[in-house]
Parts: sequence; structure tokens; C-alpha cells
Amino acid sequence: MLLTERLRIKAVIATVVVLMVVVTIVQLVTPDIFIGISKGGFELGSTYVIFLPFLGLELLALYLVSRRVAQNKDVPIVRRYLSALVETSVPTAALYLHMNWMGANTALAFAAPLTYFIFIILSTLRLDFWLSTFTGFVAAAEMFALAMLYQPVGFADEPMPEGIFQFVRAVMLFVGGVLAGAVGMQLRRQFEASIAATAARDHVTNLFGQHVSPQVVERLLASGTAPTTEMRRVAVMFVDIRDFTAATRIHTPRQVVERLDDAFAVLVDVLDRHSGIVNKFLGDGFLALFGAPIEDPGSAQCAVDAAREMLEEIARNNQGSAWPLRIGIGIHMGAVIAGNVGSPRRKEYTVMGDTVNFAARLEALNKEFGSQLLISSAVRDALDAGHDEATFLGDVAIRGYEQPQAIWRLG
Repeated sequence: MLLTERLRIKAVIATVVVLMVVVTIVQLVTPDIFIGISKGGFELGSTYVIFLPFLGLELLALYLVSRRVAQNKDVPIVRRYLSALVETSVPTAALYLHMNWMGANTALAFAAPLTYFIFIILSTLRLDFWLSTFTGFVAAAEMFALAMLYQPVGFADEPMPEGIFQFVRAVMLFVGGVLAGAVGMQLRRQFEASIAATAARDHVTNLFGQHVSPQVVERLLASGTAPTTEMRRVAVMFVDIRDFTAATRIHTPRQVVERLDDAFAVLVDVLDRHSGIVNKFLGDGFLALFGAPIEDPGSAQCAVDAAREMLEEIARNNQGSAWPLRIGIGIHMGAVIAGNVGSPRRKEYTVMGDTVNFAARLEALNKEFGSQLLISSAVRDALDAGHDEATFLGDVAIRGYEQPQAIWRLG
């Protein structure tokens, strides 16, 4: 609101400056125009007496509002109404001069009453219904009061008395203020809705990092899901680039970063298409989740489909590359503790539990079996019918587990 108020003040200043420049040029170049209109009563100095102090007040208001913006403070409401009163009184002062120069009837039919609408229209940028209505009221009251004070001779051909005629004109000014206020309120609601949507999107992005797909963000915003600490059944995927650390010794730091970014761009794009999220990057690998933060009954199938597509995309990416990469993937499914973890100043959404540890162990076993994609029995059992193409590698002893665990390989 302060930014739009500052914009409004700048528009008022620009309008006043343009009017002053135009009036000055016309008066200096062809003074007969104003002499004829004002019947010889026009004085350029009187115009400056009105507009120069007003311009100074507007420049002061611009400075004060800019300082309030820098301090992240609001402008007191009394000051807002006082500003509206002063601004809307400028056309009244101009109308007063015109009445003295050319007579009440001519002045009321000339340009001065129309300048009220400039301030009424610009009051829309205040984004406040009552301020715009107040602007319309001040314009209507002052114009009507001035017209009645001078009691101009009524139009001879008009069927209605002059007072009613001027009252109707004043009512139109007031209605203009009400309509400007309604438009301002609508703009304010749209701004607030945009700010709320942006804040919600930023909240989701801050919780899940920069690795949340647009589809997941949209689903979170649409469902209004608020990430909380809970037990959730998810598919956990670990991805690691094989022998990447050793290869970094023969490449420059820039080459390492560019190749890693290129590979991650391909892999994360695949995750996005299969409703997965990167929970965290781990050097030359990452941890991905399916079924969190939004529950997905088909998370196991999504994870397997994503893993297979990752292998295909990396193979395609390696074509023509001087640095071909080989990845290993491990997928396990089970219950995890999912929630926001961290300090009061910084938190992140993460998952913890045995399911995460087992998925990491699975991925590491790819080195032992010379494979690229290993899954657990829990994942195999959750796959859709017709997609059971896993090869049983037996019950394998895994570090940290007393009993051997069943391991399956997918081609």
C-alpha cells in the first residue's frame, strides 16, 4: 500500500508539473488566449502561489512515504486523510481564482471543476475505499459550497433551479469517489490474494528447498497441506554417481560442477515427471522421496518408473559426452518419520528412520553386484501387476542388520 501511495504521489507531482509548464508556455507564447478566457484577469503569479506550495507539500509527502517504506512502517491514518483533504482542495483554490477572473458561471463550466476527477482517479492507488470516498466527498462539498457562495446567475434555459443543478454535479463527484474506492478495494483484494499465494508458495519452497517440482507445489497449495511431523509410508530412493570422486581429480572444478549440474538436471527432471521430490543433495548423489509430503498410494511404482527412466536418460546424456557417468539406485519402501527439523531460524523437511537407512544400504550394494537398480521386497510387493520383472539376488547380509535381507535387481 505504501508503494502504491508513493506511485500516486509521483503521479500527482508529474501532473502538477506538466500543468504548470503548459500554462507557463502558453502564457509566454500566446498570452492573448488566457486574456480572452479570463477577460483580462488571469495572473500567472497567482497560479504559482497555489501550485508551488502544493508541489512542495507533495515532495515532502513523497520523502516521508519513502522513509516509511525504508523503515517498514505504515503512514498514520490521520495523515492520510489530511493529505487527501489538502490535495482535493487544490482544484477548489483554482476554481476560486477562475471565478474571480471570469465569473462564476464561466468558471463552473470551465476546466477547474474537472480537475477534481484527477485526484479522485488517483485516489484509487490509495487502495482504501474510505479514503477515496472521502476524496469524492471533499470534492463534492467544496465545489457545491463555492458555487452556492458565489450564487451564480442560473442558466436561463434550464428547467431546474441553479442550486439543484450544482447539487447534481456535486453528487456525481461523490459517486466518482465511491466508485474509485470500490476499484481500489478490488485492487487491494487482488494484491492481498497475490501476496498470500506468493507467501504460501515461498513457504512450501522454504520447507522443501529448491528441489520441489512445480506439480508438487501446486498440489500442496491446492490441498492446503501443512507439513507436520508424522509417520508416513513412503518410497525412499538413493541415487549415487559411480566413481565420481575419483574422476574429479583429473577435471577442473568448473568441469566438475558443470557435469554434475548437467546430470542432476536430467535426473531431477525425471523425478518431477513421476511426482518425486529431491529431499537433499548428497555431494554426487541425492535422496528422493515418493509419497511425501503428499500421500501417494502408487509411490513404489512411481519410484521404480522414475529409476528406470533415469537410467535411460543418463545413457542418452552420455552419448557424445567426454565424461560418461554411471549411476546406482536403491529403492526401499516403509514407514518414516517425516517432518520439519532444524533450528528456530532454519528448518527443512526431512525423513528419518530405518527405511531411509536401508535404502542407502541398498544403493551401496550396487557396487557389489555390478548392478544399477536394486529394490527391496517391500517395493517389489507393491509394484503393479504385470510389472514384476525383478530378479531375486537372495538374502544378503547387510551392515547394521542382524538378519540377511532379500534383495531384488531390476534391469
